Amino acid sequence: MDALTKKELQKIANNVRIGIIEGVHSAKAGHPGGSLSCTDILTYLYFKEMNIDPKDPKKADRDRLVLSKGHAAPALYSVLANRGYFDVEELKTLRKTDSRLQGHPDMKHIPGVDMSSGSLGQGISAAVGMALSAKHFGDDFRVFTILGDGECEEGQVWEAAMFAANKGLNNLVAFVDFNNLQIDGSCDEVNSPTPIDKKFEAFNWNVTVIDGHDFDAIEGALALARESDKPFCIVAKTVKGKGVSYMENKCGWHGKAPNDEEYEIAIADLNKIAESLK
Repeated sequence: MDALTKKELQKIANNVRIGIIEGVHSAKAGHPGGSLSCTDILTYLYFKEMNIDPKDPKKADRDRLVLSKGHAAPALYSVLANRGYFDVEELKTLRKTDSRLQGHPDMKHIPGVDMSSGSLGQGISAAVGMALSAKHFGDDFRVFTILGDGECEEGQVWEAAMFAANKGLNNLVAFVDFNNLQIDGSCDEVNSPTPIDKKFEAFNWNVTVIDGHDFDAIEGALALARESDKPFCIVAKTVKGKGVSYMENKCGWHGKAPNDEEYEIAIADLNKIAESLK
């Protein structure tokens, strides 16, 4: 996977976005906005950065990913399916009562999911525990976690950040999906956690701020993280609903599924992007 070009990653990310829309539309429920915003981050991690093997999801030395913003499960599921952990067609079973693809990630039943998550703040705490375990037992795997910007209003996030720095967990990388929208409006209106970068720096992390839809920027940030002597935070500025015209920058699409007409528009938008990438 190391040889993938930027355009190839863009094509994969667009396919992942199609999978998100397919799943949420089929379920008639879910969280498309924040799933679409973190798609490029997840795509880069699973297709280029992380030491993983879809044929051996539990291999001992694999890198771990904890989706702390667990409501963005449609994005994680679509990335896993496109990476080969299970069939892409299964995405259409999202949230069905007999499906293993439930509304939040389930580590017991879904191959490739390293931690069940959903209660905001708990995911980064679990990631910290994994990174601490690796240090304790001398394992060389790395741990990645993705938080929402609204999630950073949770006090538990900062307890975890403080602990990670105190234990010198430089094998931990936290992405903050900073689209500045949460369920009730903009983060500024609800309870602003900004400046997120300065807060993580104050908790003794190394930090960089990037465009979360730019694969070159993601690559550069992860290169810095590999050399870091501290836990590393990447504040990724993103667009909620990225790729779907009527969803972009609209907090109303935090947790709402498109109807049949909206689904057709969304797929047309993404197909247009696919054409442009040929």
